[in-house]
Parts: sequence; structure tokens; C-alpha cells
Amino acid sequence: METNARYMTVGIAVLAIVAAAFGFVYWLNNNVGLGARTLYRVRFENTVSGLQVGAAVQFNGIRVGEVASLQLDKDDPRAIIAVLTVDSATPVRADTKVGIAFQGLMGTAAVSLTGGASNSPPLAVAQGEIPVLTADPAASQDLTQAARQTLGRADQMLADNSEGVKSTIDNLKNVSGALSRNSGRIDTIIAGLERLAGGGPAEKPKPMYDLASPTPAAAVSPASKSQLVIPTPTAVIALQTQRMLARSPDGQISQIGDAQWSDSLPNLLQVKVAQTLGDAGLPVASAAGDQQVAASDQLLIDLRDFAITNAPDPVANVEFSVKLVDPAGHIVATRLFRATAPVKGAEVAQIVAAFDVAFAIAATDLETWIAQAIQP
Repeated sequence: METNARYMTVGIAVLAIVAAAFGFVYWLNNNVGLGARTLYRVRFENTVSGLQVGAAVQFNGIRVGEVASLQLDKDDPRAIIAVLTVDSATPVRADTKVGIAFQGLMGTAAVSLTGGASNSPPLAVAQGEIPVLTADPAASQDLTQAARQTLGRADQMLADNSEGVKSTIDNLKNVSGALSRNSGRIDTIIAGLERLAGGGPAEKPKPMYDLASPTPAAAVSPASKSQLVIPTPTAVIALQTQRMLARSPDGQISQIGDAQWSDSLPNLLQVKVAQTLGDAGLPVASAAGDQQVAASDQLLIDLRDFAITNAPDPVANVEFSVKLVDPAGHIVATRLFRATAPVKGAEVAQIVAAFDVAFAIAATDLETWIAQAIQP
């Protein structure tokens, strides 16, 4: 007997625990608890696809009850009558709106109650009857029907604008074809924008070369005590560059690879001429083009050519005109200096060597001419 009593005690305890667990789960699933409930009858004029008995009833997004039953209206087969059990504290009023809400795009359906105005009267109901709410006809429209209507409107819009759609597609084809044909140029433009914005790989530095000054033939004893000033030489725009240039037989000027001189050609010529005359013992000084020069002799240089001529054989050409001007601004003497030197190969170093030889010839002639021109 004592053993049976123990088994009975254990069984009752297990049943109590199971009942408590079921009650707790029910309480969690129904957050309105076990308080007072009010029944409402809702009339849906359309399909309520997805709505089931036990589905949640939400008031302004808060769960306040469940769907107690669903049935067809015997007087109108198109209508559905749903009975809701709702927490009695829920402020359901005469203007409360009823709809169907879906939790997520493919979630379960729930009845949605939207509160009315604060001064709206309570829902009128006869004694002993269940209050009745009428849902908006569009509120119970299911997702499939809404999708069909949306697709129908989209199809009608495309049919009404078929010519415009076809024209737009043709334009897109033309634009994509143009982009495909010019993909190389687009890549170049994007790479240039990257460099402009400081992005992309660092640009490889260009090789740079200097022009050699010739060895002076002999020291000159100037008769004039005044200083010989050399302003920046003038030149056409094509020669105002650091790039090495080549000239075709028809006169077209182009750049030679990516090699460049240590300075722009006019500045380079000014410095090298001043070095050549200074090494020969002449008191020379350089001056910027807009610099005011004190009373002294001036050597005005106009650069005419400093390029490789490719025909019939490649040669380096150096050509510049010189005017010797006294302190009063009078031209004392003028002369054109021209020299060439053959280029012995296609390497940049061989091209630079040819320019060194041609400039040395012209600068030596200039040195001799200056020494004679300044004699009293």
C-alpha cells in the first residue's frame, strides 16, 4: 500500500507539472492573460485567405486577442463572419477600422484593429448581442489577388507605352554598343581620373637628360667693362617644352618617347649659352624675360629649332638667332647660328649625344662671334 501511495503521489506531481507547463505556454502565447474578454463579430466582404482560428488580433500593432471562429454568412455566401475574443480593456470604438495584417511578406495572417478618435463613442450594441464590426472591403484582399491586380496594371501600362519602351531599349542598345566600341578610351579616362585624384599606381618617373656645355676654345679678354646680360630666349610654343622633339619632312613636330630635358628648351639654352661664354672669360649674367636690366650689353636669343630631322637620315638640328644690343637699346650686331650632327642610333643616349655635338658647334661659333663683336 505504501508503494502504491508513493506512485500515486509521483503521478499527481508529474500531472501538475505538465498542467503548469501548458498553462505557462498558453500565457506566453496569449499576452492578454486570463483577464476579462469581450466578443466581437467582424464581417468581411471579401476573401480572408490565410486567416485561421486562433490567429492573433492586434490593436495598433499590439496583440489583444485571438480569432475564436470563422464561418460563412448563410445569408450572403460572399461574406465571412469572424468572431474575435478581445481583452475587455481594449478601446474598441465605433470608428475602429478592421483589416488583415500579414506578419512578414509570407507570414501568417492576423486581424488588425486600428484605433479611432478619442472623442468617438463606444461601439453601439443591443442588450445581449455581440458587437459587430464591418471590415473595409479592400482590407481582406489577399496577397495573390493584390499581386494579380498590380501585374495587370503594369501590363496595361507597358501596352499603352509600348513604342516608348521599344525606343528606350533601342537607345540602351546604342549606348551599350558605343561603350563597348570605346572601352579602351573609357579605361584611359578612368585611369587619368585616378591619377588626378591621387589614386592608382604611382607614375613612373620619366628619364631626364642634360645638355653638355662645350669646352671653350680660348679665353677672351673683353674690351668692354660692361656686363653681358642674357634674357630668357624667345621661342614658339612648340619649342617651349622639356620633351625631346622630332620633325618630319612635312614639318610635323612630335615627341620622342618619354625622355625629357632637365629644363624647358628656352631656359636650357639660356643657361648653356651663359656657361659657354662665362667659361670663355666673358662677364655674363642671366635674366628673366620680364626682369629690368641695368645699363649693360644684352644678348637677345630667339630659338628657331631644337629637334631631330628624320629624313633622309636622322640628324640633330640646333638653330637660334642672336642680337647684340648696347645699353642704349641699339642693335650692334645680329647673326643666325645653325648646326647639325648625325644621330648614330635610335637610343635616347645617342640622340642626346647628337644634340651635344650640334650645340657645341653653334655655341663655339657664338663665342667667337661675340669676342669679335665687342672689340672696340
